[in-house]
Amino acid sequence: MTHTVLYDPEALLTEHLPLDRAPITALVDAVLALEDPEGLRARDCAQIALLLTGHTRVVAAELRHCFEALPPGSELRPLTEQVLREAVPRLSAKSQTTLAHAQQRAQLVRALYRALDQLDAL
Repeated sequence: MTHTVLYDPEALLTEHLPLDRAPITALVDAVLALEDPEGLRARDCAQIALLLTGHTRVVAAELRHCFEALPPGSELRPLTEQVLREAVPRLSAKSQTTLAHAQQRAQLVRALYRALDQLDAL
């Protein structure tokens, strides 16, 4: 069996990929539940962070798309804009091989999904 790894740092493919939320949210929950920094090897943390970073870029692109479709006077515009603004520097931070870094990425995924859910509830 072979696998193709998607590497899309410019997020050019985000329009064509569906959000596969269930496995990512399960991973987010598992990573955030870890308390022992020695619980994962550095290379495992790096792979988790890489996966979460890629997914975060897709969710952020979807959130931006939904944000741009909001009416100018929407109450959700300022909150959504703030979430997106905070995501940019966090995503551009250099990737690390620590559990703390993987957890930061997991928290970012959770925050973006929370904002996306608020927009989807409209």
